[in-house]
Amino acid sequence: MSKERDAMPLIHGVKLTKVFGEGWRRVEVFRDLDIVVCQGERLGIVGASGVGKSTLLHVLATLDRPTSGKVFFRGTDVYLLGDEERARFRNKHIGFVFQFHYLLPDFNALENVMMPGIVAGLPSGMLRRRASEWLERVGLSERMYHRVGELSGGEQQRVALARALIMEPEIVFADEPTGNLDSATSRMIHQMLIKLNEDTGVTLVVVTHNEELASMMHRCLKLSDGSLKPVEKIGAGLSDLRRDEALSGHM
Repeated sequence: MSKERDAMPLIHGVKLTKVFGEGWRRVEVFRDLDIVVCQGERLGIVGASGVGKSTLLHVLATLDRPTSGKVFFRGTDVYLLGDEERARFRNKHIGFVFQFHYLLPDFNALENVMMPGIVAGLPSGMLRRRASEWLERVGLSERMYHRVGELSGGEQQRVALARALIMEPEIVFADEPTGNLDSATSRMIHQMLIKLNEDTGVTLVVVTHNEELASMMHRCLKLSDGSLKPVEKIGAGLSDLRRDEALSGHM
């Protein structure tokens, strides 16, 4: 990663702690985590299933308030914003791609991509042009008027990717974006994510178990036992995760 990118933090999580439940049901997912996401970088978050990777992503993405700690976006403490103001902030600055696409089945691909802009009250003509351009960029210009049920799984995920980018966010959070796809389709989505980062400079934070996708990140962090550690060798790190999960499955 370049020195310029290192010097430009976009998101800074400070002493983040997340706890669910109380008393004997209390579960501490992580405690006092510090994390910096730099502008323009591709950051992978890996770890065993159930360790709290998605929870951490949701906290950083302003979807789920931490039990304690702060999340700064370009110096703004986002959890000091009111709920409505934070929702507007999120819609403007952040894009999301999940393992399940969460597309609206009664609408076609173009209308689904337009949704974040509709919520933001942007002019419909501009939105249609921008949505059409993004669908063309993800290779779906001939499918934009098809409803969700008429699209393949890979096409649905490409629509979700275009929707994540329609507002031209500064950062995209992706939670197992290819977890439900076959290997060939997954590889296509991986390549699209990397190209979008390289072409537009959008920052990527990706939770993944996929070794190929993790290897495409500028750096990876492993969440384990409530703490984050850098992963020096991606392939070896994910092999260790698979071994640990296999062992836990036999306990």
